[in-house]
Amino acid sequence: MRPVAIRFGAAVAVAALLTSCSGGDGGDGAEEAKGLTAAEVCGGFAKDATTAAALKAVLGSERFEDDRSNPDKALARLREDAAEPWADSYRPQAVRYCGLDPAEGGSKDLKIEVGAVGKGPYLSPKLAPKVTSYDSGLEAFTSSGLGSVYFSCRLKAPAHAIVVETTIWGPAGVPDTDLEQRTRLITLANAAARDVSSKLGCQGDGLATGVPAPVSKPSSAPSS
Repeated sequence: MRPVAIRFGAAVAVAALLTSCSGGDGGDGAEEAKGLTAAEVCGGFAKDATTAAALKAVLGSERFEDDRSNPDKALARLREDAAEPWADSYRPQAVRYCGLDPAEGGSKDLKIEVGAVGKGPYLSPKLAPKVTSYDSGLEAFTSSGLGSVYFSCRLKAPAHAIVVETTIWGPAGVPDTDLEQRTRLITLANAAARDVSSKLGCQGDGLATGVPAPVSKPSSAPSS
């Protein structure tokens, strides 16, 4: 039986060698991926292919680290604001809906806030030439670093209708002539707005599906 014992011992040694070479992270030799996928971040607002692609392009990463995202708190605050009687002194507070960094590290980051705001229009004539406007909600516009989407949200009584601002800050240092970055940012901001609207149960928000189409000026801008 000695040859059998020798063969068995050799097989155990080979198996041990293969395990040590694999790193043993998951028992199958695969390196465990760091960070979150696009579908997992910030309540799942970026789970569709178009939004996920925009997120990956903006942050230059396939996976992400969370940076103080609090979508549940953001929704709760909007519900509170819809229930509050708004006096002149009432100032709703925006809440960080999503904050992300690339899982691999680096200087790029992304932040999205949502909050209730007063009546528009929201795009000033001074800012209008510096941004691209889009057909979504009440108003939507973005530069290559900062953008906003505004939409009306009517919740069930006794809550009153509110206007929700979704604001996105992209990575710094992107040239303002980068129109593709504007498209990516408005895609992400609009997807976040749609996610918020859906979870609140808003009616008639007017938000675009997919990538909002650019327009010459916001529909609520005063005519000259």
